[in-house]
This record gives sequence, structure tokens and C-alpha cells, in this order.
Amino acid sequence: MSRPRVPPPEVRPYLGELVRRTRAVCGPRPVSVLAVGSLALGDYRHGRSDIDVTVVADDSLPRQALRELADALAHPALECPAAGLELVVYPAGFAARPSGGAGYLMDLNTGPSLPERISFDPGEAPAFWYVLDRSIAHQSGLPLAGRAVRDVIAAPDRPTVLDALRSSVREHAEGEGHVADNRILNGCRSVVYCRTGHWFAKRRAAGIVAASEAEFRPLVTDALRSFGHPRESALALPGVAVRGFLEWVARCVESAVAAEGGPAAGGAMPG
Repeated sequence: MSRPRVPPPEVRPYLGELVRRTRAVCGPRPVSVLAVGSLALGDYRHGRSDIDVTVVADDSLPRQALRELADALAHPALECPAAGLELVVYPAGFAARPSGGAGYLMDLNTGPSLPERISFDPGEAPAFWYVLDRSIAHQSGLPLAGRAVRDVIAAPDRPTVLDALRSSVREHAEGEGHVADNRILNGCRSVVYCRTGHWFAKRRAAGIVAASEAEFRPLVTDALRSFGHPRESALALPGVAVRGFLEWVARCVESAVAAEGGPAAGGAMPG
């Protein structure tokens, strides 16, 4: 029998306090608090990874409670031990249905290495990030409090996820605000999802791509080595090679879309 998954010890006290503060602000209204992202996929790298948390709340949660929650969880009011906290609050009614929308009540980015951001309007952010996060959460989300993941978060359907991957690849091709190694590793994870329909940790997906694609093996190996460094000391990767890799990733995504009978993407990759 496999042991239940638990967060790594470096972040357990922080997550415990995050849950306590969330309950204190929201009272009985939180339905579930879930660790998602690298924590859920077992690929958290202390000093490099963000802490990703999804809160599913009762639809009646008032706006003032959301503001109080943001104040209670913002760094350094609650000191984040990771590169940053990315926390999204969804209404339970929205999260329980497959959707291609952003749909959040609140999106909070905070922490020592993450630009501070708070949004209460899902129209302010590209929807694809949230589609991908909910897809990963449905598959692998790690419950911290409340109901089980699959009781509260519906999986977006595959065509919706593939469309979100298209947008994600375009975003990483532009490169603004993204570390080069993370652009490569996210590309690897996207390709492996297209091939398998399953989300793998970035480093595991990179190993799969390196084993099967000799052309990109040196670049992926360098990205993996760089990923072992803090963000501030990530290794420089050759821009031409990174772009060539992401163009290949985009073609893989388009092939998966075509296999589903979806429309071809319009336009070229950004220059």
C-alpha cells in the first residue's frame, strides 16, 4: 500500500498556518484548500519553486472576506519560505463544472521572488493559466483541508486543455517574465501531456523528452541543470536553441489538436 502524499517538510509549517488563516477569515465557507502545481506533482524545489494553492470556497463568500484573506496571506505578513505563493480562490459552483474560463474570485501572487499581484476580476488575466492549473489539480491536487480534490474541481476537457497549451506555448515563446529553463521544462511537460493525456512533474517530463528526442537532449539537460539553481542564478541558455525547441513544442501541440479534430491555430509563433 502506498503512503499518503504529504508536502515536503520545508513548507509544512507554512501551509499549516495558511490553512489556519484561511479558516479564520472565511469561517465555515472554505470547501477545500489544496496544494497544486509542483507540490502536487512531487517536484517542489526549495528555493526555486513557487507554492501553488487553490482554495475552493462557498459561492456566497463576500468580497470583504477575500480582501481580508489577501491581507492575511500576503508576504511578509505571512512569510513565504518559497520563491512565492500563487493562490487562487474559486467559487465552488464554478470549480465543479468543466470550463475554459479563468473564473476565480481572487488571484494572489506574493513572496520574496514573485511580483506582488492581487486580482478580484477574472477578466484581468489570460484564462489558459487557470485551465491548466485546474487540469493538474484535478489529476494530482494534494488536499490540505476540506473535501477531496475530485469532489470539488472538475477536469477541463482535453480540447480545452490543448487550446490552453497553445496559449501557454505562445506565452513562453515570448519569454517575458519567464526563466529560460522553466520555458524548456514547461514545454517538455506540454509535449508529454499531448502524448499521454497525463501531467508529469517538469523534471520527469524533461527526462522523457531527452530520452526520445536526441536533437534537443543537450538543451533539455542544460535546462535541468539550471533548474537546480535559484532563479536569480539560473544558467543562460542559447536563445536560438530555446526558440527552436518551443517551435517544435508548438508543432506537437498542433498535432494533438488536429488529432482531436480541432481547428488549426492561426498565425505564426511570435517573433
